[in-house]
This record gives sequence, C-alpha cells and structure tokens, in this order.
Amino acid sequence: MSTNTGTNDDPQSGRTITLTEADDGWWVARDEETGVASQGETRQDALDNLDEAVALHKGEIVESIDTQEQEEEVLEELGIDPNEVAQARDEHDGLPEFMQ
Repeated sequence: MSTNTGTNDDPQSGRTITLTEADDGWWVARDEETGVASQGETRQDALDNLDEAVALHKGEIVESIDTQEQEEEVLEELGIDPNEVAQARDEHDGLPEFMQ
C-alpha cells in the first residue's frame, strides 16, 4: 500500500509513503524520498515513528544527552544495559575512535 501525503510546509508536495504489514502483524512505513523506514504495532504507530525518524534523518530534531542519568535512561529505553556500556568503555578506553 502506498499513499501520497503533503507536508506541513507544502501540502501540495506529494511524498510517497509505503505501508506494509509484516508477517508478525507489525506495520512498516517507508518514506520513499529519503529511504527512511520505521515500524509500529499499528499503522498509525508506524507512521508516527516514521515522522520522527525522517525528522531525525533531516536534522530537524537534535537531542543532546548532557548527563549520565539521561544517557542511562536512553540506553534503558533502547533495551541496552548501561552497565555493559560502561564496562565496554572501560575495556576500550572510552568511546571507539569513530565515535570520538
């Protein structure tokens, strides 16, 4: 399924978004212009997540993590154990070179 949608900036500019239902019942939304895709349990969730992913891709949303507590919260939301990250940093002298 595809749909053309306008943007808030230019409602007449047709953008193509493809919605696909995966075998597990989740929905995948893909912005054909940027190639960015996202998913959600419902069609609306997939579209909402896609909006955020496209905005991040275009640099429209920039969130910074300023404290250790904020970093731990983000890691936990992503299902990553903050202790494992801290241990990996200790073992490898901080961040990997490509992330510095």
